[in-house]
Amino acid sequence: MLYVISKLNRMNKMNNSNRRTFVKNLGYGLGALTLAPSLAAFSACIPGAGERKLGIALVGLGGYSTGQLAPALQQTNNCYLAGIVTGTPSKAESWSEKYKIPKESIYNYENFDTIKDNKNIDIVYVVLPVSMHKDFTIRAAKAGKHVICEKPMALNAADCLDMIAACKKAGVMLSIGYRLHFEPHNQEVMRLGQQQEYGKILSIDSGNGFTWGRSSDSWRLKKALSGGGALMDMGIYAIQAARYTTGMEPLFVTARETKTNADLFKEVDDTITWELEFPGKIMAKGKSSYSSNISFLDVKAERGKFGLGPAYGYSGIAGYNASGPMDHPQINQQAGQMDDFVSCIMTGKKTRVPGEEGWKDMKVIDAIYRSIASGKKERIG
Repeated sequence: MLYVISKLNRMNKMNNSNRRTFVKNLGYGLGALTLAPSLAAFSACIPGAGERKLGIALVGLGGYSTGQLAPALQQTNNCYLAGIVTGTPSKAESWSEKYKIPKESIYNYENFDTIKDNKNIDIVYVVLPVSMHKDFTIRAAKAGKHVICEKPMALNAADCLDMIAACKKAGVMLSIGYRLHFEPHNQEVMRLGQQQEYGKILSIDSGNGFTWGRSSDSWRLKKALSGGGALMDMGIYAIQAARYTTGMEPLFVTARETKTNADLFKEVDDTITWELEFPGKIMAKGKSSYSSNISFLDVKAERGKFGLGPAYGYSGIAGYNASGPMDHPQINQQAGQMDDFVSCIMTGKKTRVPGEEGWKDMKVIDAIYRSIASGKKERIG
């Protein structure tokens, strides 16, 4: 695992002075944040030496599980890959061989509910098409398992509330896969904006997208499975960025949609631009696209500018402030995200990215789609 994460368990053995020096030298230097606690707060909820690792089962073995989550689970300190859920027998066989997963911890979508009897699985990570998030989150909660659900949380804000209620009723923790809350450059943007290091924020401009080069048969292009196109898939990062930079919730939105390829994007959106109005008349422009390669966050404040670019990738994120480039380490975001969730389960500390965080984003997305349909400014919520 990267240096930052591999040191965390040993931090409990350091005295307070050494711990402060360690954190400072890593370059985090983050104060208390509304949406993203500092590394010091993160390290404080790491389980003590001798605590057993918690087992995570990945539900859905697509590209994100294969390329990001499973490798990250080989680098985590507090959890490990304990099970899988897949509808493809060949994947079950290859994953079992590669990751030494026992047969009794391999499930399909039909027998998933029997996971309740598996004592080696503590957490279910839902990595499925968006239309399946609600069902499997609720089923996992009923099975008594803590849940991480990938973003976007659900097809709409109402479904998010059902998921939150089910997890609360079952007494399990629910977290959303917002990996960037554990990424140092994005954490620094949160600190700069929320603590008003350069004075009041005047405006925000953010965008995220890529040029579609995948199969035209992808589930992401089918509205029934994805709920939407680039906005749900990529734009949610730009919405998150505006929210966690200000530390506030937007009140209104105006949006419009354009399409570069009506045949390819016949069911879902291609490019959407929007403008969010936050309290204090702070305006945040945003863009999502399947037709352009963009990844940026630019913030203008009273006494300077700061931002990110590239802003939202799995690695290679860079940032700037009024003094010049940011100097923060690159970390395995997914490993940090999952380790932190386990730490919070073990200590009873609330996750920084609970279900409510996913619900707030979906309220914005619902309002953006309403604004496109009406051609007017829409209230969020």
